[in-house]
Amino acid sequence: MTGTFTTPGPLHPVATTQRSTARWLTTGGVVAGPLFLTAGLAQGLTREGFDFTRNAISQLALGGAGWVQTLSFVCTGALLVAGAAGLRRTLRRGSAGRWAPALVGVFGLSFWAAAAFPADAGAGFPAGSPDATVMSGHGAAHMAAGMIGYLALCAAFVVLARPLAARGLRGWAVASRVVPVAVLAGFMASAASVLAFTAGAGLGLLWLSAVMARLADAPGDR
Repeated sequence: MTGTFTTPGPLHPVATTQRSTARWLTTGGVVAGPLFLTAGLAQGLTREGFDFTRNAISQLALGGAGWVQTLSFVCTGALLVAGAAGLRRTLRRGSAGRWAPALVGVFGLSFWAAAAFPADAGAGFPAGSPDATVMSGHGAAHMAAGMIGYLALCAAFVVLARPLAARGLRGWAVASRVVPVAVLAGFMASAASVLAFTAGAGLGLLWLSAVMARLADAPGDR
């Protein structure tokens, strides 16, 4: 009896494909924060009546050119949701692999909610608005979305400390537990200083970018 043997053609390793997909998706989470902050900074410096010491970036969604900030919210949310999917593929298993992507996903969805429910006018912006801010239904929804989103982000940082440590990145793991404290401190000081709020929110976005980039480059769990 004779048998016929065929030489299989080259196969692209499934693991390599999965890593490539994870990296591309994670890139969304890496660029989301810097892109959002750059867009906010550019608008804040050019929009009449906007003052970073008095106004939050969210208020840039108001007025005639507000569609730019609304688009920024939508795009940032999409990038964060993609990043969450990439994080799921990067971590793959364990409680961190389940909870961290879910929490980052909630953070991304909060940007879509912020786009759907704009902040209230006040503190002189848009130009001609009174200093006093009167809370509206959509303004309350905007604030709630931001609070839920950033609480989810802070929880994600704490969860991500474990896989960071597992990859030998102990300094990153410690920082991932400390950054949420600074972010929340900025939010708590928002009543006294809008800049503190902006700094806290910006720190959270930038640290998420740094952590996701580091996890994408680091070797798998040991």
